[in-house]
Parts: sequence; C-alpha cells; structure tokens
Amino acid sequence: MTVATLPDVLGGPRAVAGLVVLGWEEARAFVDAAEAEGRAVILQAGPGARAYMPLEVWGRMFRVLAEAASVPVVCHLDHGDGFETCHRAVEAGFSSVMYDGSALPLWQNFEVTQRVVDMAHAAGVSVEAELGVVGYAGGAASQATDPAEAVALSATGIDALAVSVGNLHLMTEAEAVIDFNALHAIGAAVPGLPLVLHGGSGIAAEVRRRIVAETAVRKFNIGTELRQVFGASLRNAMLDPAIYDHIGILSRTVGPLTEAARGVIRGL
Repeated sequence: MTVATLPDVLGGPRAVAGLVVLGWEEARAFVDAAEAEGRAVILQAGPGARAYMPLEVWGRMFRVLAEAASVPVVCHLDHGDGFETCHRAVEAGFSSVMYDGSALPLWQNFEVTQRVVDMAHAAGVSVEAELGVVGYAGGAASQATDPAEAVALSATGIDALAVSVGNLHLMTEAEAVIDFNALHAIGAAVPGLPLVLHGGSGIAAEVRRRIVAETAVRKFNIGTELRQVFGASLRNAMLDPAIYDHIGILSRTVGPLTEAARGVIRGL
C-alpha cells in the first residue's frame, strides 16, 4: 500500500508533480509514468473533475491506483471550496486536501484553514492552503502573495502553501514570468514549509528546474500541457474507423499521456 501524504513526498531536494486528473485514462497513465520514473506522484481532483463525477468516486479510484502502485501516490483534493468539501474528501479516502481560501480576507482564510487542518490531521490527511490569488490566462487577475500573511497562515499547521508569484492557471504556452525575489522572500518568511506553484504548465521546463534548485517550491501543479496531449491523441484515435468502442478509443490516449507525464516528472 503506497497511499501517501504531502509530508511523505515533499521533503526531498526535488519537486513532485501534482497532476490534474479528469478521467481514468489520465489517472492510470500518471501512475504508470511515476512507476516508470521511480518517483512519487500527486493525483489531483479539482472542481472541474468533481463537477463531472462524484467526489466519492474520485477518492475510491485514486486509492485503488495508489494501493497497487510501487511508488508513493498522494490522493489529493485540489481547490477545495470550503470545510464541508474538504471533510467529504477525507471521508471519501483522499489522503490530502487543499483548502483554497485565497479570495477571502486573511482572518477568514485563517479561520477555515485552521478548521480544515484540525479535522484533516486528526484523520492522518495532509493539507495545502493558498495565499494570494493565482489568476487565469485571459481571465481573472492575480494577486501576489504577501510573505507576512504567509507567516500568519503557516501557524495553522498546514503542510504546504500555494503562492502567487507570476504563475497563472490554464496557460497553453510556457510564458510565465516568475518573480524569484518574491519566492525567496516567502521562503525566508516560512522556513521549512514546502511551497506550491499552481499553473505549472505555463512555466518553462528550464525555469521549473531553476525554481527547484533555488527556492522552497516542492510541488508543481500541471494540467493544461497534459490535457493538450490527451486531446491530440484522442483526435488521432478517432481517425481510425475500425475503432468505435469508447474503451478502445480512450485507451489510445494512455500511452502518449504516460510518456508526456514521464517527461514532466523527470524534469522536476
């Protein structure tokens, strides 16, 4: 059984990939990739995934894969929108939850985060929080993380902190400009606390490596670049008229996803 938590996998000199999952094919491919690389992986179910399929199904599916894996697999709730969602995730078998109170005033973010930490830690489940707002490419604007606020939120006992330093969600090109000075300042303010960058697809591979070498970032959330691989491989499969069963079509995405995920994992 290799179900893991964030402290189990984020303590080393390298970062771990938090891979966004939208279906069975991705989850299977990402665990296959992690095993092939001999590295831990974090499977993540975000709001889009949870709107498509019940939270309880995600929790069970992740655990089935994790329990059979030869490497540590974190079963992670991404962008939990409140205490109740995080509590449901813990009951559903997730080994890690993210409570995202980044849009709230600090006092309110702190209050709910503390409730989530107390509840989750009592169940042996790790907690990621967020400070500052990570915006969206072509959408909502970002708000930089304040190191002083990071100190305050870290007092809740969180296991990792997602920060906003130029990273953006849903970037289809690796063009993000990361503020290294801000990353260093946050890391110095909360020594020993692993930092997380959402929107990892927008960060070029060489920049990811520099971030790992120079800062406290130990988790990158990667979604868009792998979804692009899924879309391309699915379209290619559908060009073959001999394959009409949806299992046969979707299975054609697993190989390309595995190879792409191996590249992501290897590069961190």
